[in-house]
Amino acid sequence: MIHNIVKGIQAYFGAFSLISKLKLWKYFIIPMIISFLTAFFVGFMAYTFSDNIGHYIANFWKWEFGKQTFEVISTFLSGLIIVVVGLVLYKHIVMALSAPFMSPVSEKIEDHLRGENHKHRITSFQEQLIRGIRINLRNLTRELLLTIPILLLGFIPIIGLISTVLLFLMQAYYAGFGNMDYTLERHFKYRESISFVKENKGLAIGNGIVFMLFLLIPIIGVILVLPLSVTAATTETIKRIQLKELPE
Repeated sequence: MIHNIVKGIQAYFGAFSLISKLKLWKYFIIPMIISFLTAFFVGFMAYTFSDNIGHYIANFWKWEFGKQTFEVISTFLSGLIIVVVGLVLYKHIVMALSAPFMSPVSEKIEDHLRGENHKHRITSFQEQLIRGIRINLRNLTRELLLTIPILLLGFIPIIGLISTVLLFLMQAYYAGFGNMDYTLERHFKYRESISFVKENKGLAIGNGIVFMLFLLIPIIGVILVLPLSVTAATTETIKRIQLKELPE
């Protein structure tokens, strides 16, 4: 697992140069716009509603003593929850809508690495979009169901530190999952792709760790995160597919 996580992270080191070498930047323009607008919307929602939700929660404190402190804390926690849930939504919205643009990029990278004579499924723009929506709706549902109990664990002293790590790794896993599927959709059907990612959890987590760290970089992070993470995921996923294709 640790070895695969490191592999997923190391794949980023050659991503920028590979994109430039294959002249792929033009294919990322629309996904970059989608990523930026989605991130802006999530940030706006967190800023707008955290005060309102915090004030609403503060009304449950019936005593004057400590009311202001309770409201400040509830506002902060409300903002935190909105941001965490917003990040979950951000990932899957961007990945689903970008699928028809990322799959062709992934294919060009695969052609470069394997030559143009390798066999894979041919899918249309519509099929890629539907596949992206289906995969990301599945992952979104599971991630939200896991996020809520992990957030609640965060309120428990000491255990709260562990919950932060768990939350980050979970988000990283599903981010890497989505990035890998742009390649997997040409080779495997829906269920087979899910099984493939489960077999390569470390690779997904490693790719997703850098993806999540990129989101901490203002503006530039949300613009570059998809091109670099998809390129990195594609190169490593292709290697795993080739290993899988080798006769036993």
